[in-house]
Amino acid sequence: MVDDSRLQRKLVSVHLKKWGFAIFEADSGKEAMRICETEDIDMVLSDWVMPEMSGLEFCEAFRSLTRERYGYFILLTSKSDKEDIAKGLDIGADDFLSKPVNATELRARIKAGQRVLDMEAKLQIENDRTNAALEELRLINEEINKDLAQAEKLQKSLLPPAHLVRDTHTLSNIFKSSGHVGGDIVGTFDLAKDRIAVYSLDVSGHGVSSALLTVQLYGLLSPHSKDNNLAFRSDGAGGFTILEPHEIAAEFNRRMLAEMDTDLYFTLGYADINLATGIVKMVQAGHPFPVIFNKDRGVTLKGDGGPPIGLIPGIDFETFSFTIKPDDKLLLHSDGLTECQNLTGDLLDDEGLERILLRHADSHGPELLNDIVWELTEFAESDDYGDDLSAILFEFSGNS
Repeated sequence: MVDDSRLQRKLVSVHLKKWGFAIFEADSGKEAMRICETEDIDMVLSDWVMPEMSGLEFCEAFRSLTRERYGYFILLTSKSDKEDIAKGLDIGADDFLSKPVNATELRARIKAGQRVLDMEAKLQIENDRTNAALEELRLINEEINKDLAQAEKLQKSLLPPAHLVRDTHTLSNIFKSSGHVGGDIVGTFDLAKDRIAVYSLDVSGHGVSSALLTVQLYGLLSPHSKDNNLAFRSDGAGGFTILEPHEIAAEFNRRMLAEMDTDLYFTLGYADINLATGIVKMVQAGHPFPVIFNKDRGVTLKGDGGPPIGLIPGIDFETFSFTIKPDDKLLLHSDGLTECQNLTGDLLDDEGLERILLRHADSHGPELLNDIVWELTEFAESDDYGDDLSAILFEFSGNS
């Protein structure tokens, strides 16, 4: 209660104490500010006209204080001019009470202020709860991002080297997930002395669930263990026979439907390449068409499509064959490449990929793959392609 008149303070304070309030009294705005700087004041009743610091100036100074909670400010005044009232509201006063103070009106104004303060207190509690929940979510999200970053490193560690050079061929690959982890994987492993397998695999969907299935499927095409690789079947005498591409797709399909409890499915482009003859045996299980291209002979798409793996039990897959010649390039890629959209909704499609490959026919290895990605970014006008992107490039140099 702030008033330079001791009598006025006494008249008001008698009522306030009777109603159960703890009262601080000040005879000036300056003294009131000293109290407000050290005490947690809920409500102020201040005379408007006072020496040294007016009630209006005190109100402005009170509003400049750093406070955890709102303080309700009532100006006591004999002023009735609308401009004065507007000025008081603009400075920060919440309410006005005419002098001389009427006890009934005083009680009503204080109750109105209490309702505002109670509401503010409830909102503060809810705000504290919300902030605590948001902080908890931030910490959880931080941990999830750390885990996803580690998962991303793990997934990328499964990929073959970005550029692998051998006497008869070179292999290059690229992998860009649409999030931390993705549903794509590319790989290669030796089948026999002069035979290698090269594959591209794309699990439906995005994110963690797709990535987990991708890692599981990668284990079934392990380059480290024939016992765990579906491309090999034990002959019972310590040796192994090599399965045909369509048999591998069929076994994947059987396991997906019989052993893996998931609604996901995947597509597969798997090539069995004879490095001595250049004969390639392939299965295309719902995967984009494998691409053969050469600077002189142009671009050719192989395959007839075929069904994805993990949707229909007992379905037949087909092995098809073709021959590659020295200097030919074989590209297996996920649909994130050809189904990339530009801002108008047009797809890059196979024709767009063919134009890119012809423009960069002189490029090789990682340079060629980076050229493709650069062109894709130009086409989409963004490096967010909306899907995981992966590709593996086999360049045949012939049997040395």
